[in-house]
Amino acid sequence: MISIRQLTKHYGSNTVLRGVDLDVAAGEFVVVLGQSGAGKSTLLRCINRLVQADSGTLTVAGMDALTCRDTSALRRQAAMIFQHHNVVPRLSVLKNVLTGRLGAVSTLTSILQLFSREDVALAMQCLERVELAHKARERTDALSGGQMQRVGIARALAQRPKVILADEPVASLDPNTARLVLQYLRDATRELGITVVCNLHQVDYAREFGDRIVGLAHGKLVYDGNAAQMTEADLQRIYPGQPVSAEDAEATAAKPLIRATELRV
Repeated sequence: MISIRQLTKHYGSNTVLRGVDLDVAAGEFVVVLGQSGAGKSTLLRCINRLVQADSGTLTVAGMDALTCRDTSALRRQAAMIFQHHNVVPRLSVLKNVLTGRLGAVSTLTSILQLFSREDVALAMQCLERVELAHKARERTDALSGGQMQRVGIARALAQRPKVILADEPVASLDPNTARLVLQYLRDATRELGITVVCNLHQVDYAREFGDRIVGLAHGKLVYDGNAAQMTEADLQRIYPGQPVSAEDAEATAAKPLIRATELRV
């Protein structure tokens, strides 16, 4: 589903990706681990051309992601879930999910927000998958942080993509909510056969949810294997200079939790 060979990316004199090779099979849930600045977000953004790689080869669902002219077609196949939800607060939950259909409708339809019954039914099905159908008519800014991220998952599913790229989707959530969000994402994608590449900081989440773990350090791929095979020495390569135990690596690398007032699921 995704094939990457010798992918490089520079920002001025700073080399962010240094010849990354990676294959991801259809329906696989791959977790990418690494320190901040290791190149995780840049890798995901190169896959759907939010960032243009400098060299290498990259194919996504049979499309040449480095040179294709129709980036909209590429992004319809590779949906993105962001760390900070990227929902429109004043819109209803349902309309936020329907924005996932904008790439498949006419310009006039997108401007007027006129969606077909089929699109509305699909959006409701996606909300049911994340158990938010009962919130469909509510304004999205009335939801908790975890619920907003579930709206983001539903919106990505509404695109009917072949690939979902999730960039630290639980970084700002408390542990219980984070596991719930990752469970919804994994269950939905397994049932639908969607390939997932998910950036995480938390090693225990990677082991719990990932079919496979990939480790990046200083822009290079330093680990590629299943969770059960990953050793403390592997963690030391992924997190150079940090404590090597899974718990210590998570504590060092994890982002702050959300405020107590936002801990509703």
